[in-house]
Amino acid sequence: MKQAILTINAGSSSIKFALFPLAKPISPEAEVSGQIDGIGTAATKMVAKDRSGAKIADQAISGEQVSHDQAFDALLKWFQSTQTGWQIIAVGHRVVHGGDRYSQPTVIDATVLAHLTSFIPLAPLHEPHNVSGIRALQALMPEVPQVACFDTAFHRSQPDVAQVFGLPRALTAEGIKRYGFHGLSYEFIARALPEYSHRANGRVVVAHLGNGASMAAMVNHKCVATTLGFSTIDGLLMGTRCGNLDPGVVLHLMETKGYSVKDMTRILYKESGLLGVSGISQDMRTLLASEAPEAREAVDLFCYRIVRELGSLIAAAGGIDALVFTGGIGEHAAEVRRRVCLQLAWLDLQLDAEANARHAKVISAGQSRVDVLVIPTNEEWMMAHHAQTLLAL
Repeated sequence: MKQAILTINAGSSSIKFALFPLAKPISPEAEVSGQIDGIGTAATKMVAKDRSGAKIADQAISGEQVSHDQAFDALLKWFQSTQTGWQIIAVGHRVVHGGDRYSQPTVIDATVLAHLTSFIPLAPLHEPHNVSGIRALQALMPEVPQVACFDTAFHRSQPDVAQVFGLPRALTAEGIKRYGFHGLSYEFIARALPEYSHRANGRVVVAHLGNGASMAAMVNHKCVATTLGFSTIDGLLMGTRCGNLDPGVVLHLMETKGYSVKDMTRILYKESGLLGVSGISQDMRTLLASEAPEAREAVDLFCYRIVRELGSLIAAAGGIDALVFTGGIGEHAAEVRRRVCLQLAWLDLQLDAEANARHAKVISAGQSRVDVLVIPTNEEWMMAHHAQTLLAL
């Protein structure tokens, strides 16, 4: 029987999973990958594909309101019945928040799990589901070691001044500071960069653009600044999240409209962003295909915010040698990349239009002073790598 590492990314209504054969080094391609959607409803469904991309599962998970525990149970039963040649010897979990305590992946024990539970107030929309996924697999696979891989860890290298808000020191001491997220994606890009650019050790800005979006500046592969802060709604415009917002707006709406914390959470996380501005969709593909002026405005604002934040990150890094696009939009929306790069001509950044249109890995023109790259991210592989390294497998 062949050994493998399972990676888990548990969200509020979905579970993404991937199975990586144990090897040194681990292949970037998962043997099996998939997703369970609709958790908490009667329409829970699991889809999986093999290494070649062929679909090997497309099935409903029965139940009126399927829980995370039931979804994990169904997932492991499916593995046991269909993937009989594989033995899962470790599990890597994406954990959104590691607080001040964790700057590296760590093996999960009772003490670590208690810490993760204590971080739930810092990330109430994500951390509870990360914790529930860990608990579920501990119950189902008690003998298998599990590793927490933190989305905040990569950003712990930021200087202290980049992490502090202008708030009373007592609140800062309680953990109210800038943490940053999407760290597993940035860590993967930092590792992959030398394959594509001789400027990888220099000043690099990475744009992780998707339904959730952020940017980070790196110097010598370490983060020096990032757009996401205390929460996952700061910085860039996102699919349904507002991005950077004057906190006075929140106070004004709560005062004049009587909005509750629950109301504001819904508006800022679920009803804003590309969806809120366009009134049409949160999907960039839909908006780029639309002729509606509201769709154009949403796309324009998305690109404008990238350029604005990029200027800030360049200042934090002391310049820029390379710009990397990654994430669903960053990797696939050539028009977004084109619009952003057109506004960066002042950097002597020049785009190769043909390379950009075919989604090449290097899309800058030969004479460009700044390398412009498109690198697919691989957070799942990053988790498998951490699990293998930490457990010395």
